Amino acid sequence: MHPHFTGVLKANSAEAKLLERIDLARLPRHVAVIMDGNGRWAKLRGKPRIFGHRAGAESVKAILDTVTRLQIEAVTLYAFSTENWKRPKAEVMGLMSMLKRYIRSEMREVKSNNIRFQAIGDIKGLAEDVQKEIAWATEETKANTGTVLSVALNYGGRSEIVEACRKAAANHNGSPKDITEADIAANLYTHGLPDVDLLIRTSGELRISNFLLWQIAYAEIYVTPTLFPDFRRKDIFEAILDYQKRDRRFGDVKSRNHPA
Repeated sequence: MHPHFTGVLKANSAEAKLLERIDLARLPRHVAVIMDGNGRWAKLRGKPRIFGHRAGAESVKAILDTVTRLQIEAVTLYAFSTENWKRPKAEVMGLMSMLKRYIRSEMREVKSNNIRFQAIGDIKGLAEDVQKEIAWATEETKANTGTVLSVALNYGGRSEIVEACRKAAANHNGSPKDITEADIAANLYTHGLPDVDLLIRTSGELRISNFLLWQIAYAEIYVTPTLFPDFRRKDIFEAILDYQKRDRRFGDVKSRNHPA
């Protein structure tokens, strides 16, 4: 068994058997998750939507614990899109309140696990108290050298690319003719991180919802019918195993599966 899971997984458990099948030399470097299905999960239980969002916090913990034990370089979670402002005001307010509480309650463990936290998106469009919590968490973990946790808040993939192009053009004195892909990548919210290798979407929906449009150009996409509040370590292992079955050619005719 992987040494970082010793004492965590029971021998011969379903999770342990899945872990044994994972090739630790071919892990994805960057995993992104579209956390979908909280509302439906709550509705099935006759509860308000915010109940599902609260339950989803346990799934976030499971993801972070698993990817850090596997020493995956980066994980990006889609928490709140620019389109989510259209949701009922009470739900939005509840989400923001929950986000602040989560940052305060979980940051000690995040920091102790050597995770570096950052928020990506139009952060200035969030309420000032939320911005303060984000800034605090970013500062608290900036020296950490393990997994980079990016939480997408007030995020839209198209607007990110537009903003990156504007910054790249400004760096070229307003002239776009010499702008390269590297120039645009250097101005994305995720600059400095590898592109996404594995994109996971829960709840069975077959769309990418304006998420990391540039970064997922060659990502392997894994869709599970599991609603996000039910998503746990077993599901992550299954996603990674499915990823490792793919023949990653990046447009070439030869396989280019790479080690972590």
